[in-house]
Amino acid sequence: MSTLHQLALTFTRHIGDHLTKVLVSYCGSAEAVFEASPKKLAQIPGIGAKAIEQLHSPAEAMQLAAAELAFIEKNDIKVLFYTDPAYPKRLKSCADAPALLYYKGTADLNHARIISIVGTRNATDYGKQLCKELIEDLKGYDVLIVSGLAYGIDICAHKESLRMDIPTVGVFAHGLDRIYPAQNKAVADKMLTNGGWLTDFPSGTVPDRENFPKRNRIVAGIADATIVVEANIKGGALITAEIANSYNRDVFAFPGRITDEYSTGCNFLIRNNKAALLTSGADLAYILGWEKPDGNTKQKPQLSLPIDLTTNERLIFETIQQNAGQLGIDDLAIKTALPLSQLAMNLLNLEMQGFVRSLPGKTYSIEH
Repeated sequence: MSTLHQLALTFTRHIGDHLTKVLVSYCGSAEAVFEASPKKLAQIPGIGAKAIEQLHSPAEAMQLAAAELAFIEKNDIKVLFYTDPAYPKRLKSCADAPALLYYKGTADLNHARIISIVGTRNATDYGKQLCKELIEDLKGYDVLIVSGLAYGIDICAHKESLRMDIPTVGVFAHGLDRIYPAQNKAVADKMLTNGGWLTDFPSGTVPDRENFPKRNRIVAGIADATIVVEANIKGGALITAEIANSYNRDVFAFPGRITDEYSTGCNFLIRNNKAALLTSGADLAYILGWEKPDGNTKQKPQLSLPIDLTTNERLIFETIQQNAGQLGIDDLAIKTALPLSQLAMNLLNLEMQGFVRSLPGKTYSIEH
């Protein structure tokens, strides 16, 4: 596929991320979209007359795309179209994912374990200490840490990741031709050797206020889980948590004193069941079912079941085991054909005996 045409689609007026994906799906490639006749384009759902006109006369979009292509080639920036195998697969599953990303760095955006850490720009010593301890706890879990390179918790997460030699990616609300805020440039530069910079905005885009919610959807969508370290009741961190919830991703928050302004957002999320309470990185690893890679290749002994398990309890355990050791309660009900009330009672019995554990999102896994 032509990178020039992929870029040109994003510069074409009256065409957004969703329509870009629809057009490529119907036409087969970005290049084929521009080659399609107005009659063929008119048959594609969701396209309007103004968009067809722009695609039929693409000189302006092509000119902008050519300039952007020269910039990215000069600065060793990768263009990740949503059809590219290197495009973040977690993000791709989100309905409003960007059609195209700009990426500069060394980290794998499809790393096996990715978490996003967000929080207030006005981080307190308490919040910074929590962030530091969290990342120290995660050192042995082979994780990629994502944040937004903002003041406060974001930059603390990036700094501590670099200190612990953990790859870390910053998601920008502007083009990759600048660093905002400028005071974080030294940290950002170090991230290029063990992490990277990511955005869906072309060069020349300034960090306008409306860009940050768009940035936040990438922070939420690219990760397995979003962790709110410290946050006010209003702010970008809570927006990111809400977006992560809408993507059905795990959200965690550190609690704080009820009198602390910058704990009100975290306490709100926990109180309203929008985030699971977190006290350490070990909590996170336990809930997500992570095990530390210790280099020990010995096979774990198979968990033996006592003979006094009921028929239904044994059925439930074996069904979870046969489905990669983790299954949501709705799928479990379908596969076992058990009523939800009976299933819930048996799951509780298995959990009390230490054979399964409950995870966020009404999911159950085999306890090791």
